[in-house]
Amino acid sequence: MRDLKNILTSGKNTKNIQSKRGKSFGYQVLGFGAGGGIPREPYDIDFLVIAGGGGGATSSPAGHSEGAGGGGAGGYRTATETTVALDTTITITVGDGGAGASPANTNGGAGNISSFVGTGLTTIESARGGYGGSSGTGGGSGGSGGGGGAGPGGSPGGPGNTPSTSPAQGFNGGSGANAARAGSGGGATAPGGTQSRGGAGASSSITGSAVTRAGGGGFGQPSAPPTPNGGEGGGGQGGWTSAAATAGTANTGSGGGGSSYSTPAAAGGKGVVILSFPTVGYSGTTTGSPTVTESGDNTILQFNASGSYVS
Repeated sequence: MRDLKNILTSGKNTKNIQSKRGKSFGYQVLGFGAGGGIPREPYDIDFLVIAGGGGGATSSPAGHSEGAGGGGAGGYRTATETTVALDTTITITVGDGGAGASPANTNGGAGNISSFVGTGLTTIESARGGYGGSSGTGGGSGGSGGGGGAGPGGSPGGPGNTPSTSPAQGFNGGSGANAARAGSGGGATAPGGTQSRGGAGASSSITGSAVTRAGGGGFGQPSAPPTPNGGEGGGGQGGWTSAAATAGTANTGSGGGGSSYSTPAAAGGKGVVILSFPTVGYSGTTTGSPTVTESGDNTILQFNASGSYVS
């Protein structure tokens, strides 16, 4: 089995990726690339894998004072596969976001997993985002947990980083409390809060510029919640009696906003899988129509839907 290195998406780890890319450029200089008629050689591939975010919940009409939880972000994982053999088929799965609740006092839907799989590679699977909990109901578990609903006694936020990975793929949802105090969804770098903003997402420069993804969805309540209350990185805004919630941003795996009893909650954002590798190794063989760009000496494939790449 090949050496797999999970890496955090901090500034330090971004430097690590850039260092590896510099080495890849060095291989070109030494003649190991495809240029000049020289056969291609096995090469390293960096991955970012984000699952679909969870959907937000709706509250109970009883007393017209309870709030509902926001959806948790999809699991956020990074990895590097070293010296990937040529002609390896890498199958990419991109998970959809979970549905937002519509009838009053209903939980949101959980997101769906994202993954990559290939012969000789270590499979990486990011867990679905946890659903937001309705009045008196806890949030769902997942890559990041969904927020718990308000109501008598409150309710817990869903556990994040479930199943457990190292480094963590996400954080817990915020807990609900009495009255209208619902929880927001967890994000890739921080938990959701009670009656506060969803957990923040994580920043990655795998595409060549820094982008934050996988924010938790904001809580909903009968009166207007603060704006914004979705987590940084695409978390949806919570709704209220006069405005529906907003969805997690597409292809960030962010959670959807919870809402009130009278307006629908919102869906979680669809996930994404991104590959980055030396351009000299690019085969050009893909399915699923990924977006293909270049940054420096690397080619980037962004899969917004399921597909494949042959190395």
